[in-house]
Amino acid sequence: MKVLLFNGSPRAHGCTFTALSVIASLLNEEGIDTEILQIGNTPVQDCIGCRSCAKTRKCIFADDCVNGWLEKAKEADGFVFGTPVYYAHPSGRLLSAMDRMFFAGRENFEKKPGAVIASARRAGTTASLDAVAKHLGISEMPIVSSSYWNMVHGNSPEEVMRDEEGLQTMRNLSRNLAWLLKCVEAGKRAGVEPPKSEFGANTNFIR
Repeated sequence: MKVLLFNGSPRAHGCTFTALSVIASLLNEEGIDTEILQIGNTPVQDCIGCRSCAKTRKCIFADDCVNGWLEKAKEADGFVFGTPVYYAHPSGRLLSAMDRMFFAGRENFEKKPGAVIASARRAGTTASLDAVAKHLGISEMPIVSSSYWNMVHGNSPEEVMRDEEGLQTMRNLSRNLAWLLKCVEAGKRAGVEPPKSEFGANTNFIR
């Protein structure tokens, strides 16, 4: 089993990375492979709604991380999306990448467990968690929770490592994710298949 952890911060080894590293370490102890993917500090194109991905299952913009991440997601069993908080809001670049990934390759994520974490100096974490988690909720992904909101606080990696409750939350999140992944794997071995969803109904409210 493998979990992909998406670092939505432009800082490769900042606060968000620190929290994701704690999660990855615990998952490794549970026998689960991990890979932290860094969004970097180069531009990430927003979705333009061209819908070319409906035919190709790839985003038309091929000069950033999105299509590479989509390929990795095909083989992954679970996901953690990490975002810093800017102006009480998640990273716009992470949201742009997720919009494009979930439009182009929803099937790479659906029915697979996922979690969202946020790092902040002080506030805006719950709004950021809610915004990012919407991608998971509309894609039929079991959303993994913890013993508190999935957040850490600190203005530097060193301060994050002093957030005892935040780190505890990350560890509990890791164990819950590992447990759910193992339950899914046990279900597969027992012949329990994921449900088939209905599609086709499209009700518009403008008359």
